[in-house]
Amino acid sequence: MEKDFDAWNNQKKWIQKYGRQKSYREGEIWWCYSGTNIGSEQDGTSHRFQRPVLILKSITKNFCYILPLTTSLKEHSYNIPIGKIDGKEAMVILSQLRTIDTKRLSRKIQVIDPCMFLYVRENTRKLF
Repeated sequence: MEKDFDAWNNQKKWIQKYGRQKSYREGEIWWCYSGTNIGSEQDGTSHRFQRPVLILKSITKNFCYILPLTTSLKEHSYNIPIGKIDGKEAMVILSQLRTIDTKRLSRKIQVIDPCMFLYVRENTRKLF
């Protein structure tokens, strides 16, 4: 499948110009402008290039670590099931940890269970 990098570049320009920093907290699930990425990196979906992400760690008020979510429930040592998100069973993808500017955040979906959040954080730490 051919990736549309030009459309994503136009979307990034819009986000940079009109996007606002968001107030967020660790453990929240947000729709995030993830874009069109290289190779096997998780892409955003739809014409808006978004996918749900878990806010893993706050770095500053404008910058945070996130983990993308997937509804593809394939068993893998880097995927952790976290329950229903926006009505669908979801998993976080530990191997796709990244930092983002909060301008990429679109809207908050929900907050995950605090025990599940601690479990995800602990498993993320084990990567390093």
